[in-house]
Amino acid sequence: MTFATIVLTLYPEMFPGPLGVSLAGRALREGTWAMDAVQIRDFAIDKHKTVDDTPAGGGAGMVLRVDVLAKAIDFAREGHPGCPVIAMTPRGKPLTQERVRELAEGPGVIVLCGRFEGFDERIFEGREVEEVSVGDIVLSGGECAALMLLDACIRLLPGVMGAASSGHEESFENGLLEYPHYTRPAEWEGRTIPEVLRSGDHAKIAAWRKSKSEIDTRLRRPDLWERHIGVRVQSASGAQHEVQDD
Repeated sequence: MTFATIVLTLYPEMFPGPLGVSLAGRALREGTWAMDAVQIRDFAIDKHKTVDDTPAGGGAGMVLRVDVLAKAIDFAREGHPGCPVIAMTPRGKPLTQERVRELAEGPGVIVLCGRFEGFDERIFEGREVEEVSVGDIVLSGGECAALMLLDACIRLLPGVMGAASSGHEESFENGLLEYPHYTRPAEWEGRTIPEVLRSGDHAKIAAWRKSKSEIDTRLRRPDLWERHIGVRVQSASGAQHEVQDD
């Protein structure tokens, strides 16, 4: 079944953009996934195609109108009733690999891209829209964030990546950062590939990679590490309790 992606945006010419090349582009041409970039302005209710208005209560910038957004979402849902609607906004819940995998296993996704000061808040309850953030940053619009979300989903679709295991041995898939990688030449500017990776001992290599993943996660992402050790203890004992890590 083709994975459907519908992007609601003021700049449909930005799509598919980078998703039209490399593995995602090939999968698009092969029909593994499909894209429809829909112009939000087409759902404006006045002759001037107005999509925004001044913020209630005053303030700088403009806000996307709820009535226009609702019409655009209703249009997208009519053709794809099983697809969740996700709004890209820094006020949303941080996007995780777990959520990406859930989306990739579904029929597709409708992505709502914001501009200006963002969305009229009533759209989230009025149309059951999920708010998602790709990081603690502010972009000019939701289109770049939408490309990130869609790329993350598309690469997990069956047949898109070459090796079936490629999507599992990566950062975040097991709650840890991925282990470091090396390739030829064996020596470069006095720096060598770790001996264990040249040993041919697959058990030792697996143990080294697991250890490096744990060390790098603990040092670089203590938030992930705390979550990982908490899940590990709960999984082993069946009950969550405080963990002391030396």
